[in-house]
Amino acid sequence: MFSSLKKKKKNPFFAVNICYAQLKSLKTSATKTKLKGKKYMHSIFISGAAQGIGAAIATLFYQHGYKVGIYDINVVQAQKLAQHLGTNAKAGLLDVCHYEQWQQALNEFQAWAGEINILVNNAGILYSGAFEQTDIAAHQRTFNINVNGVLNGCHAALPFLRQASFARVINLSSASAIYGQPDLVSYSASKFAVRGITEGLDIEWQKYGIRVLDVMPLFVQTALVKDMDAGSIQNMGVHLTTEDVAQAIYARVQAKDSIFTKTHQAVGLKTQILMTLSKLSPQFLNRMSNRFLAKRK
Repeated sequence: MFSSLKKKKKNPFFAVNICYAQLKSLKTSATKTKLKGKKYMHSIFISGAAQGIGAAIATLFYQHGYKVGIYDINVVQAQKLAQHLGTNAKAGLLDVCHYEQWQQALNEFQAWAGEINILVNNAGILYSGAFEQTDIAAHQRTFNINVNGVLNGCHAALPFLRQASFARVINLSSASAIYGQPDLVSYSASKFAVRGITEGLDIEWQKYGIRVLDVMPLFVQTALVKDMDAGSIQNMGVHLTTEDVAQAIYARVQAKDSIFTKTHQAVGLKTQILMTLSKLSPQFLNRMSNRFLAKRK
């Protein structure tokens, strides 16, 4: 018996493993106590949800029994989608650039849903074309919506997420955050910023038991890419649907919280290949391959 204890003492992770198991057990017990005798329905709050990827996310989660918050700057279209889905969908106005609108929308949604379990930062825009030929206001607007919108959403939502029995944040990053993209410079840079926000908060909010994850799709069949002026879209094509991205987000929400749960999830085979190559290839080769992919036909 004593020799067995001595062996365990030699393992530097023995005490850590015991503490982790006890904490996990206590957390599970507390959650079960909180939900005991209470019929519970998870909720999801989606920005930019009136159309495209956001509408596909709202539809899929509604079908899986979630209370769905459809928030968008186009409130009329958001309301139409909510009415189409049914009584467990709620629409509202949200310009992600304005922090006070986030606060108002989240308060309104929590009062209706009971609690906020999932935040999806989906709202975003894209301008394409030569960097110098794109108006500076377009570059700045890209950052204001794609980056500040995510910062605003995460910051405003945290008090609500901390109150929930289960909480998770899913951000919409992009394959353009694997390597900087010509003709999509400000969009690509904004998605690198989203990637950084995701990585940082996924570690920082571990103390609250909240995972912050993202999905990284290549080009998706939406209005954003309809008139896109970039060589990469000509060479790579548009093969992903909004439903593909929605399914990836649903899988992210359902994924168990463990050290093996990836912070980033490439969506689609091409994105997975690009991400793998970026990790394995030397930098000069990544640059050459991206030059080739961005070459106009």
